[in-house]
Amino acid sequence: MHIDSIKNGVVIDHIKSGKSMEIYHHLELDKLDCTVAIIKNVHSKKMGYKDIIKIDSEMEVDLDVLGYIDPDITVNIIKNEVLCEKKKLTLPNQIKDVIKCKNPRCITTTEQDLPHIFKLTDAATKTYRCIYCETKAKTE
Repeated sequence: MHIDSIKNGVVIDHIKSGKSMEIYHHLELDKLDCTVAIIKNVHSKKMGYKDIIKIDSEMEVDLDVLGYIDPDITVNIIKNEVLCEKKKLTLPNQIKDVIKCKNPRCITTTEQDLPHIFKLTDAATKTYRCIYCETKAKTE
């Protein structure tokens, strides 16, 4: 298999195997007018297997979304076929409209225009809670 290198764009690397489609949907990569390559189950010495996403266009990537999905992801910025910046991620302190509150009594259920905002309450367990009703976010 041969995947061309990209001249200017973004490579999202070190994605846990099987998580690339979730990232594809959250970043709305289907709306881009450029080549997007999803490479799944790539052998990795460090991770066993991983996924990689290559985007053949310069774009702003929502690092909070990626950090929430997997804080071990690396975002590489490519310019003129050269790696010019490597971004390491962390768990974001707050995420907005990435997940929805499951509490039927939460104000976000009745107020449709209200954003779903969750705050990090425990970094060790990667626990997020709704800022309105304190409901714990469902994780894997």
